[in-house]
Order: sequence, then structure tokens, then C-alpha cells
Amino acid sequence: MQSLTKSELERYDRQIRIPNFGINGQKRLKSSKIVIAGIGGLGCASAIYLAAAGIGELVLIDKEKVELSNLNRQILHWTNDIGKYKVESAKEKLIKLNPEINILAIKEEINEENVKELINGANVVIDGQDNFKTRFIINKACVELRIPFIYAAVQGLEGRLMTIIPGEGPCLRCLIPVDPPEITTFPVFGAIPALIAMLQTIEAIKIILGIGEKYIGKLLIFDGERNVFNHIEIKRNPNCPICKNV
Repeated sequence: MQSLTKSELERYDRQIRIPNFGINGQKRLKSSKIVIAGIGGLGCASAIYLAAAGIGELVLIDKEKVELSNLNRQILHWTNDIGKYKVESAKEKLIKLNPEINILAIKEEINEENVKELINGANVVIDGQDNFKTRFIINKACVELRIPFIYAAVQGLEGRLMTIIPGEGPCLRCLIPVDPPEITTFPVFGAIPALIAMLQTIEAIKIILGIGEKYIGKLLIFDGERNVFNHIEIKRNPNCPICKNV
């Protein structure tokens, strides 16, 4: 593992003090790589806290440019960023937040041809997508490469999350065996993706550090109208076309 500099010891002092975390935990974060697939509402919020936590390498993937309608929830993009590529806008802020980590900005659309190359070598992939077609592509690649994938989705005042660790629990296709209808423009309140992204961030760090109980085999559902968290047990599908042989 990589050693920590004096400034890093000071920067991460409060989390290093957490039991079962310590200096060795911080070194593991520094030596880790996380891919954030989509720099929208979910991806922006998770990127901020993963950068602040000291993840050694963050890979940001998104092909889109910032639009005015993004700004109610995509908090790494500001009004003067409209028209910029999202990955460039996000990288600019994250470097200012933590110049001691490596940030790679990739302006590409994730597809079946490039997905494995884009996520190869990652310790965790964070779902920041707004469509299920791409989520299923990432899920399949993560299963085949044995990379943990933290699924999340938001709409209106509701958010959902499930941690997918190949071989240890169900994958996204176990949860959603039939393609759902895609909604091109859906309603969302800005704080909902921020809340769910924070849970993604916590799950990612627990996976890297090997601590705590992961949200495997359960779908977390947050109901923002009632401020209630619920969960549904999800079983692996023994006939799942994606993970049945893992």
C-alpha cells in the first residue's frame, strides 16, 4: 500500500480516528480506484465525498454537457458551467477540493464494446446512470470482471439502492429480469440523489476497507414523502442469464 504524506494525515485525521479504519484503512483508500459511471445527480454527490475521503483514483465517465435543468441536483455543476462537458466541470471542482488524488475524466458513452475497458481495474463501480439499458451493460461487465457494483436509482421523492458483489448475492438482472420502460425526462427533487449517493459512498468505502455489513441481497427504498426507509429481500435467481455461473 502507498504511504501517507504529512498533509494527508492531517486532511483525513477525523476518519483515521474511526475504529477499524486507522492509517492502514486510509492507505487502502489511497491505493484504490473507483469508477463513477455518470456525473449527474448521483455521480456528482458521490464524487465529492469519495474525493474528500481520499480515494486514490476516481474515474469519471459521462458524455453529456451541463444544462440549466441539471442544476437543481447535479451539485458539481454551476451556472457558469452550462455548455461544458460534465466530466470536465466535475474534475475542475474535485481537484480544488482534494489535489492529492488522481482524477480521470472520460467523455464517452458506456456501451457493450467499451464497458470492460472503462471499468477494468476498479475496486468498485458507482451507478450514476439515468437509464436501465446502460445499467444492465455495466452490471453484466461487473459480474464478468468480478467488480462490486453499487446500483442506485431515483425518481421524484423516492430513491433505491442495492449493493451487487458478484458471487455473494443477486445482480441487477436478478432484481429486474425484464427491461422496464425508459423515461427520458423524469421528475426528481435534488436532495434525493444526494441522499442515495451518500449511501453509495458509504457502501463503496466499506467494501474497500472490508468493514461493516454491506447492503447485499436487499433493495433499499427511501420514501421521501414519509421520510421512511424500507427494504425488500432479494434472492439470487438460479437461472439468471448474467450471474448464474458466478
